[in-house]
Amino acid sequence: MSEVSPPAVAVVGAGSIGVAWAIVFARAGHRVALYDLDAGRVAAARPEVERRLAELAGFGLADAEALDLVTATADLGEALAGAAYVQECVVESLEVKRELFAELDRRTGPEVVLASSTSMIPCSRFADALPGRARCLVVHPGNPPYLLPIAELAPAPFTAPDTVEHARELLSAAGMVPVLVGRENEGFIFNRLQGALLREAYCLVRDGVATPADIDLVVGSGLGRRWSVLGPFATAELNTRGGIERHAEVLGPAYARMGAERGQHDPWTPDLVARVAAEVHAALPPEDWAANVERRDRALMRLEQARRADPESFRGFSRTS
Repeated sequence: MSEVSPPAVAVVGAGSIGVAWAIVFARAGHRVALYDLDAGRVAAARPEVERRLAELAGFGLADAEALDLVTATADLGEALAGAAYVQECVVESLEVKRELFAELDRRTGPEVVLASSTSMIPCSRFADALPGRARCLVVHPGNPPYLLPIAELAPAPFTAPDTVEHARELLSAAGMVPVLVGRENEGFIFNRLQGALLREAYCLVRDGVATPADIDLVVGSGLGRRWSVLGPFATAELNTRGGIERHAEVLGPAYARMGAERGQHDPWTPDLVARVAAEVHAALPPEDWAANVERRDRALMRLEQARRADPESFRGFSRTS
């Protein structure tokens, strides 16, 4: 244990994401002030944290005593007092975020990082006019972040590099997995990928190809299980002898036709495939292909073993559970 206590954190917005962030930070030893305008939410927040921490503790994923580090308040000044990092978790409204970040900028010192949990809105749209805009960025989590550790760091062009680094260090120390979004866009990485799947899912239902239940089944019992072990590029590398280049050669034209059917023309050009392959092969060398396939399969075996050992935990999410 470090002799230096982790810095205090203010979580602004005590809805489901705010409560989840409070758990992430308290579990890592941060003193957390959880703020909301709604007195009802303030009253409910700490019991929610307690309930979820107890569940996590039952799986060895948290210490229930982390609750002692969490306070809930309807006083924003009280929440911000002493905080080195602020995680905003209010409604997905551009106007609300503009007003709130202006207030956060006025009421905190220049060294305090101001991060938004927004799912879609680039930082430039709500923090561009602030005197302290250099300390603002988006830190978008998966939901719930105490179980999905990914955290997208999406700075604006005006965000200071030190701000990004401070956020990265704090989140890494809290057990999160920060990923830098290289350029501002709507939806960042997580929701761009999720949106692509959802758009196609809705089209397949509309076109009579599959029911919603069938699509959830294909993802829950197929794609999702595999993606819990490795991502789409690593999947392509290990699914085809010859690796990702061979996968693109064989299946790329079909995927291009599928995209064109939806009005999208984004073919996998040879230079793009080569660029992706170079990075994939740095982590998964082609000479280790067979060993990596075996490692993937063992990971999936362990997941299936866990499902079979406790089928009730998964029942209701898939027709085959």
